[in-house]
Amino acid sequence: MASISRDPEETTQWEEARPRHITLAQWTKYEGYAAEIFKAMGMDLETPGTRETPTRFLRAMYEATAGYEGDPKLLTAFPTECRGGPDCRISQVIEGPISFFSLCEHHSLPFFGVAHVGYIAHEHIIGLSKLTRLVRVFARRFTVQERIGQEVADALDNLLRPHGVAVNLRAAHLCTQMRGVSEEHSRTWTSFWRGNYEDDPGLRSEFLAVCGQAPR
Repeated sequence: MASISRDPEETTQWEEARPRHITLAQWTKYEGYAAEIFKAMGMDLETPGTRETPTRFLRAMYEATAGYEGDPKLLTAFPTECRGGPDCRISQVIEGPISFFSLCEHHSLPFFGVAHVGYIAHEHIIGLSKLTRLVRVFARRFTVQERIGQEVADALDNLLRPHGVAVNLRAAHLCTQMRGVSEEHSRTWTSFWRGNYEDDPGLRSEFLAVCGQAPR
């Protein structure tokens, strides 16, 4: 069954290349810390619904930060389909919307949204599903939206050496919706450009149009 479910494009388990190790003793200690904090905040941990809350909370945090285990340098690239014509320097591959969830490193509150990733192939391409998984490797950490975009763009640039890379993210941040200014309907857009996208406004406009965003 494992061989059937494994992605045939994979030569390495790059999403699980750096597993984290937490001992049972450490886990028990962390549960005690979580319980102490919840009690201090006012939670009654003696009800049927809350007795296991510290354990569930830690498991949820562990799953939400699984991106630390991935190593994008181990991703596999394939020979390009470009045959050297003039379109090779302007033909975009765009994937999206890619949903993602992350935890703000400033308040540990979630932010979530969608990403679009584009690149102009040179000598190599990457499997389309890997673009989605690449976004999630960097998103499932304690981080900020700007860093996710930079990391995705840099990873693709280093792996493929393409003519250009474009990354656009749109997200809602609970740290601004639940606290502080309480902007319930605000969204944050960030865009990152590499190579040909930096110099060609037409490429940027085409990419942003696919993202459903007016060109800037």
